[in-house]
Amino acid sequence: MNTKTTVLGQTYQFRNLKEIFAKANEEKSGDQLAGIAAQDSRERVAAKQVLADLTLADIRNNPMLPPEEDEVSRVIEEGINEKIYSEIKNWSVAELREYILSHQTGDSEIKRISRGLTSEMIAATAKLMSNLDLITAAAKIKNITHCNISIGQPGVLAARVQPNHPSDNVQGIKAALYEGLSYGIGDAVIGINPVIDTSDSVKDILEMTKDVMTKWSIPTQNCVLAHVTTQMRAIRQGAPADLMFQSLAGSEKGNRAFGIDVALLDEADDLMRKEGTSTGPNFWYFETGQGSELSSEAHFDIDQVTMEARCYGLARKYNPFIVNTVVGFIGPEYLYDSKQVIRAGLEDHYMGKLHGLPMGCDVCYTNHMKVDQNDMDNLGILLAAAGVNFVIGVAMADDVMLNYQSTSFHDIAAFREVLGLRPAPEFEKWLEKMGIMENGKLTPIAGDPTIFM
Repeated sequence: MNTKTTVLGQTYQFRNLKEIFAKANEEKSGDQLAGIAAQDSRERVAAKQVLADLTLADIRNNPMLPPEEDEVSRVIEEGINEKIYSEIKNWSVAELREYILSHQTGDSEIKRISRGLTSEMIAATAKLMSNLDLITAAAKIKNITHCNISIGQPGVLAARVQPNHPSDNVQGIKAALYEGLSYGIGDAVIGINPVIDTSDSVKDILEMTKDVMTKWSIPTQNCVLAHVTTQMRAIRQGAPADLMFQSLAGSEKGNRAFGIDVALLDEADDLMRKEGTSTGPNFWYFETGQGSELSSEAHFDIDQVTMEARCYGLARKYNPFIVNTVVGFIGPEYLYDSKQVIRAGLEDHYMGKLHGLPMGCDVCYTNHMKVDQNDMDNLGILLAAAGVNFVIGVAMADDVMLNYQSTSFHDIAAFREVLGLRPAPEFEKWLEKMGIMENGKLTPIAGDPTIFM
């Protein structure tokens, strides 16, 4: 494995794969905070040059976090189709990138080779792509999943309605929910982040959302984004849960910081098969975000893009209905400004799609970042053009419970209108029945929650 190159008369010798991967990244404040980033653009170019010439076998044969030391690595390894891997193992990273971006390579060809790729190989290609490359590659891949309804079809932009409330007041949640529905938002999921992480509170919210779905015959799915163990207790107490939620990290140690491991996820998966209320077969909702492993000191000097890709390698095991990166939620320590947030959102979406996942994005930021709502408009429209499965809708783009900024209900309606995208087909039929949408366009009553009163 060659780890040396010369750029403009200066020779660069990299110690190992971790250093090559980290220094080939586009600039990220998280990598700088970890002390693993390239010192300047010339060193970054050198690392990219070395990375481009590595073979896929080089990456697999030199694990950055060996399977015998980490269960996420084991899950990724066990998921590889060895026959497909044997066909492509001598490709360079550059050749894999070119294959994915080729005009002759379509969705089915990309999906086939993806089964022979580790998460680290997928991360490697992202480091060699421009933003437009990431959009172009992701737009080719259509990952369709079904819970109570299907999303991910060509021309469809679904949305999670996120009617959070600062005290989990079910009437307050319901009011925000009705506003979101009135804008045509909610086909991906009715998903609430709870303040109170108890099974009783989770059960109350799940029952309320299920009652709303039943009363108005809404074709969607519900979820409360509590810890997986809390949701499991609520389900065992009879709560009607269509989706099971959990945040993921890219290392076993990082997942322990979230209070989970593979055995627990397996137990939750079994519970949902037996007692979940959706038709399936996809009934998981996972969230990720660059930098979480660094915040829990569980990154092992591996860069945040590669660690993020490993989250998707773990998620792939469970065939989820939806996955999203909460791209700007953790803060400027990991993604400093709008340039870094936009880049990360496009990287995460592409890497998730190449893993075969139904990838979405919470197009968001915290108020102490060098980002504003115009930046989120930019990222939102770029992701919609890239074929993102879903985005998040929050009243007025301001989550009053989690205290961060996301995309509003009307922002998502605008994304659909500008790019000629539609809600999920079953949900659109319901919107037409309610008079909210007609021929793919919102009607004059759209945005009026009193239609549900």
